[in-house]
Formats: sequence, C-alpha cells, structure tokens
Amino acid sequence: MTRNAMPLEAVLDDALMSLDELCRVGAVSPQWVTERVQGGLLQVALLQTDGEAWRAWRFDALALDRVRHMRRLERDFDAVPELAALVVDLLDEVHRLRARLRQAGID
Repeated sequence: MTRNAMPLEAVLDDALMSLDELCRVGAVSPQWVTERVQGGLLQVALLQTDGEAWRAWRFDALALDRVRHMRRLERDFDAVPELAALVVDLLDEVHRLRARLRQAGID
C-alpha cells in the first residue's frame, strides 16, 4: 500500500510555531521578536487570548522567513528594524511581480 505524502513545503506552510520555536529556528531572542511585533513590523499568525498573550503567539513559515531576512539586514548592514522591514517588504513585492511576469509569459 502506498501513502500519499504531502510535500514538505505544504506541511511547513500549515505549521505554526510558538514564540520559543520561532526564536530558536530564527536565531533571535524573544525580546527581538516582541519589539518587532509591538512595532507592527512582524505579524502574529494566531493570537489566543488565554493567559499571557505573548505565550500564545503562533508564527507561520512566512514570519520565519521575514525574521531571518530582517535579522540578516539588521546585522549585516546595521539597519534599524523599520528599515529592515521595509527592505523585506520591497523584496517580497519584487518576487510577487516577477512571478506575475512569469505567469504572463514575460521574462
């Protein structure tokens, strides 16, 4: 009998990480993440209201990707968090536009 396996990317896209997991995988501190969430630079995928709110934060694969890019920009270029977030936003937009061009057959 064969099993229908989901692609790893699909599993990761659906997985949600806790704050601790995001920090461990993204190599950042909880304070780093908290400051960026409170500043509106990083989005929480799921926020449960039980107990202390930050303990219930859940982050998706897009947040992890954003954390990695922002951390790298802040470290390598000594960028302030707001600038790092803006650069990541612009890079994401460039990728979306390039994908639309490919779909339209314009490379």
